[in-house]
Amino acid sequence: MLRYFIKRSLIAVITLAVISVTTFLLFFAGSANPAASMCGGKACDQAKIERITKSLGLDRPLYVQYSEYMGGIFTGRTIGEGADAIECPAPCFGVSFRSNEPVSTILARGVPISASIAIGGALISVLMGVGLGVASALKRGGWLDKFSISFALTGASLQIFFLGLLLQMVLVYQMGWLPRPKYVSPAEDFGGWLMGMSLPWITLGFLSAATYARFSRAEMLEILSEDFVRTARAKGLTPRAVNIKHALRASLSSIITIFGLQLGGLLGGAAITETTFDMAGIGKLSVKAVNDDNLPIVMATVLLAAVFVVLFNVIVDMMYAVIDPRVKLA
Repeated sequence: MLRYFIKRSLIAVITLAVISVTTFLLFFAGSANPAASMCGGKACDQAKIERITKSLGLDRPLYVQYSEYMGGIFTGRTIGEGADAIECPAPCFGVSFRSNEPVSTILARGVPISASIAIGGALISVLMGVGLGVASALKRGGWLDKFSISFALTGASLQIFFLGLLLQMVLVYQMGWLPRPKYVSPAEDFGGWLMGMSLPWITLGFLSAATYARFSRAEMLEILSEDFVRTARAKGLTPRAVNIKHALRASLSSIITIFGLQLGGLLGGAAITETTFDMAGIGKLSVKAVNDDNLPIVMATVLLAAVFVVLFNVIVDMMYAVIDPRVKLA
């Protein structure tokens, strides 16, 4: 099993290295004038463009720029010289010359919001979806099964920018059951954090739960027809032991895969969700950075999203080894 973990970890490191090189080349080698983009495009004067070029060393070879950029992520660096110098502590993703702030400082304001949306929405969706899918598989053909199928079709047909605004209009403005979505630090006001995040969690959880319900139902139906399940029943095991200990555990692989990819993607920024509810997380920040042509922030959000996705892929692979004994031999 240890060799399996080491192999997956090395693959993840190589993947992140390739993504970092590709992203850097796209934004810095692929741009005709990166300094002008960072400065503000046509609205920027030539003196400021030259200052940014000198500060970031954009006139030096690409491999030197890349090594300094990656070194700054791990050790920090000073960007600029003299009176224009900006201290950028690790992890340093560069400086936004629109606001003269380190990108890491800007990201630090958005990460808690994205993390709150991602963790709450993912937990609600997996609990609701898997529970409904497993129950409908065990009661195949009954009213619960028909409801599960309808639920999955409804969730797959809706979009969050439609359902989110609809629920906000009904639950917030008409019924007054929930407050307007907003982020409050749970360390300062835990109750306010729960209430402020409730609507994004409900919306995201409902839409994502449809996917879990569909996949968990299909997996359970397939597993329940396997020989080892029939053998377990023949040995006299209780229905609860057969369904939970054997069938459900065997069907968890695909569910864990979906959960890992979903959580990794959401932590990297749920752009549509955050824009719908006007919450300044990583997703909305990246959209604004693209519109403003703010290359340091765009690159940082791309790398951050890649780290989350790759990290949770590794976690999912390691959980396979715990759930599926066959993986230990790989």
